[in-house]
Amino acid sequence: MFSSRDTFESDFCPVRDELLGEMYRANESGLPKLVESVSPDVRARLALFCYRRSHLHSLAVAIAASCSERDLIENGGRVGSTLYALSRQGSAKSAPSLSGGRKPITLSTRPLSVLAPLEDELDDEISEAVPA
Repeated sequence: MFSSRDTFESDFCPVRDELLGEMYRANESGLPKLVESVSPDVRARLALFCYRRSHLHSLAVAIAASCSERDLIENGGRVGSTLYALSRQGSAKSAPSLSGGRKPITLSTRPLSVLAPLEDELDDEISEAVPA
């Protein structure tokens, strides 16, 4: 059994880089087959490994959905518990896509505010007070 501290200190990917790449590129229907090919203990460590990387966050949640709460907590402690909760709450609302999961950026098409023209009253007062 790994402690949460051990998992974070020995931060290495528990699967081959090729398999991680396949999971990252897999569509939503192909990912479960790849995840099932990994043992439950390694799967929990992989979910935690991915969770600590922002670009793999949605993959971590998808992998954690196939893990037991016990495996995630044994391998990740409080982080594992949090990841378990996130993976279960994702099924209730629409889950982000596995390819990024980022919301699109929208830009305003009009000015944020209109500024009134500056008046030079203060400059006029200063120039009158200072003899030239």
